Amino acid sequence: MFGTHFYHQKIRKCVAIFGAMFNNLYVLRKDSNGNVISQVKAPLSYAPKSKYLERIRENASLTQNTQVAIKLPRMSFEITSFTYDTTRQLTKLSNFTTKGTANSNRQKFYSPVPYNINFQLNIYAKNQDDALQLVEQILPTFNPQYSLTIKPFASEYPDFKEDIPIIIQSVSFADDFEGALEQRRTIVYTLDFEMKVSFYGNITSGSIIREANADLYIIEPNENALAEQLTVVPDPTTVIGLADSDFGFTVDINSLDTIEDTDPYVVAGYVVDGYIQETL
Repeated sequence: MFGTHFYHQKIRKCVAIFGAMFNNLYVLRKDSNGNVISQVKAPLSYAPKSKYLERIRENASLTQNTQVAIKLPRMSFEITSFTYDTTRQLTKLSNFTTKGTANSNRQKFYSPVPYNINFQLNIYAKNQDDALQLVEQILPTFNPQYSLTIKPFASEYPDFKEDIPIIIQSVSFADDFEGALEQRRTIVYTLDFEMKVSFYGNITSGSIIREANADLYIIEPNENALAEQLTVVPDPTTVIGLADSDFGFTVDINSLDTIEDTDPYVVAGYVVDGYIQETL
C-alpha cells in the first residue's frame, strides 16, 4: 500500500483550471459620453488575502511615502480547506479497466476518493465601479454550478475525461473607507467556491486472460473420474479483448477415456455487446 509511488498532479491541475477561469477579466473606464478611455486587465495570482492586504497597507499614505504602491484592481485566490464528500462515496472495491501499454495487459483503476476543495477568490479595487465590473463578470457564470472537463491522465490516457463541478458558496465584501482623506481606500470582494474533485490511487497492471481451461469430472461413489477438458481461446488470438469489442472464440472439448466418445469437437462462436453467441 504505502511505499508505492504515484503522483497524478490532481491538486495542481485543479488549481490551474480554477485560476484559468478568472485569468482574462478586464475593467473598462469610460468618459461622461460612454466612450472607453482605458482598458485594464485585472492581474491574477495565487496568494493569501492577508498578504495582499498587508502589501497594500504598507503604502497607506498617498502623500508621504514615495514607495510604488501595488496596482489595483487585481485578484488573488487560494485553497482554504479540504473536506471528504460522503455524498459521492462509491464502493471501495469497484474498479474499471482500460488498455495498457500493450495488447497483453490492462490497467486497473479503483473507485476514486471524493473530496471537496474550497477556494477563495479575492478582488481588490480602489473604487467601487472597478470591483463591481469584475464581480458581475463572474456571478452569471455560476448558477450556482459550473462544470469543467479535464483529462486527469492526459499523457497516459488522453481519451479519459472527467467533469469537475465548481459551485459558488457565498459573496461578501469589505470597504475600508474610514480614515483621513489622503489615506488609500481598499475595497475587497471575497467569493468562496467549492470544487468537487475525485482522487485516484495507484494504477495497477494485470495480464489479459487469453486462454481458459476447465475440467469436468464424473462423481462416483469411490472415485472422481475426469470426463472432459474444455479449452477456450479467442479467435483471432491477437484480439485486444475489450468488453465492448466484437470478436470470436473457439472452445475445444476433449472427451477422455472415461467417456465412450473420445473424439474432440469444437464449438465456435463470437461475442457481441458482452454476450456469448455459440455456433456448433
